[in-house]
Amino acid sequence: MTPKDPDDAPFDAADPTRPARAPKPRDAATLILVRKVRGDWTVLMGQRAKGHIFMPDKWVFPGGRVERSDAAAAAASELRPEVEAKLLLEKCRRSPRAFALAAIRETFEETGLVVGRLGAPGGKPVPGWEAFAACDAVPELDKLDFICRAITPPYRPRRFDARFFYAEADAVLLDDRPHLSGDELLHTKWFTMPEALELDLPNVTRFVLGEVDARLAGKDPGGPPFLRWTRNGHRMDRL
Repeated sequence: MTPKDPDDAPFDAADPTRPARAPKPRDAATLILVRKVRGDWTVLMGQRAKGHIFMPDKWVFPGGRVERSDAAAAAASELRPEVEAKLLLEKCRRSPRAFALAAIRETFEETGLVVGRLGAPGGKPVPGWEAFAACDAVPELDKLDFICRAITPPYRPRRFDARFFYAEADAVLLDDRPHLSGDELLHTKWFTMPEALELDLPNVTRFVLGEVDARLAGKDPGGPPFLRWTRNGHRMDRL
């Protein structure tokens, strides 16, 4: 029998790591990069280190917490109006651009890859963006698509309200050369979709991979799904 994934049991009273009260989710953002190689779509993923409190050993997309300064970071272009409108739904507490920029910054920090084009703007970069700007790069937000929002289960040591973006790598990467070595994701690698689905994935990651695969196959599953957990289990609506 397949072991029960703890993500499917958010109210497990026997869990010794369960806090007394469900933590407030922290805003987070993720970027899914896809690329066609010899006729097959591939996706960039990395394995989280064993020592992480949140999802150790799991294979995930680059991403992390949104920082306050992300909303003020420079960009060569802004989100497309239809993308921004979807991000504003369901009590969005931040500027939509903050999520997209956080996804780009976290991808840079975790993989060393620069998502943007040449031509860093003049002036002093906002805190957290100094290394990115030193690559003489600036993000282009209009090339990102919003594909999913998910709030991780309550009564976990760490909770996130994550927005998932995706883009074709050849359209958004400055080049294929990592400009720094990330220290959060191990074994960063491109996988075909069938290979990725064989990895040890969090449930949410597996679900989002299915959304990406459907869109790459030309199918239209509808608006971005919004996943969250209640006392009756998980719920999914389309934005």
